[in-house]
Parts: sequence; C-alpha cells; structure tokens
Amino acid sequence: MAHTYSYLFDLPTTGLRFFTVYGPWGRPDMALFKFTKALIEQEKISINNFGNHARDFTYVEDIVQGILSVIDHPFEDVLTSPKHLTPSQSSAKWRILNIGRGEKVELMDFIHCIEKYFNREIQKEFLPLQPGDVAVTFCNTEKLQRDFEYNPSVSIEEGVKKFLDWYVDYYKINI
Repeated sequence: MAHTYSYLFDLPTTGLRFFTVYGPWGRPDMALFKFTKALIEQEKISINNFGNHARDFTYVEDIVQGILSVIDHPFEDVLTSPKHLTPSQSSAKWRILNIGRGEKVELMDFIHCIEKYFNREIQKEFLPLQPGDVAVTFCNTEKLQRDFEYNPSVSIEEGVKKFLDWYVDYYKINI
C-alpha cells in the first residue's frame, strides 16, 4: 500500500521492519513478559521446537535509535530507467529498512538470562515445532548501518537485565 502511494503520488515512503522488540512497557503477551511471570508464579512455560529456536531480540532503545536515525531522511534515490527494473526494484521513492540487533540469539540463552537474574530455574515443557512456525529469524541491518550509521549497542544480557530491573520495580516483586 505504501509503495502504491509512493508511486502514484510521488510520496517518499520508508517502511520499518522491527525484529522481536523487548523492553519495559512492552507487550505482556511476548516471551520476556510471559517467561518472567511464569518464573515468579512458579508456573511452567511451553517451549516449542524443543528449545531450538533463535530470534533477533532487539532492545527497545536500539529500535528508537534506528527510528530516529531515519525519520528526517526521506527516501530520494529512485531508479530513473523503469524499463530495466528487476522485480525487487521500483521507480517509486520507497524503501523498507530492517531495525534489529543483527544477530541471532538462541531462545535457551534468552531464558537463561532470566533464570540468572532471579537465580532460579523456570519450569519448562519442551514441545515439537508448531506448524507454520519458523525456527530461526534474524535481521539484516546492512542498509541501516551503511546509510544511517545505525549501531545497536544493547547486548541481550544488558537488555534483559534492564527489563527485569524495571519489571521487579514496577510490579513490586521481592527477590
């Protein structure tokens, strides 16, 4: 839809694709919230693909840095010869950029960060891969790094700790 508007109305458009964003004030249905709550309430979590998932977990501060680096720079670099376009090219002022950390993190390593913080283990039930689920996803941030000097700086350990510090304070958890 954005591409169509860019093409029809000469409107520069940038789409931003976020990869597994986490942090304070995030969605409570996401893994970090659910796993933390389960550990505190001593409930079991279900882990699909027998724990063999990997994601590009991206701390919210890095997402914001990526957005701010792009926001004042509308896309202008259009291809002037539409006759020679490949299916992945366009003559519209349109682009999509990935914003993520740019590295895959094993789900079990992510879970271990939570366990380490609380110094206890989460009860786990390992299940097979769900139909339609993807075992590994991570972000290619090459364009964002090259064109906007994007450099995500929050490690998974630091980001999970920041989230858990916030969570403990916000929900008044005694650890």
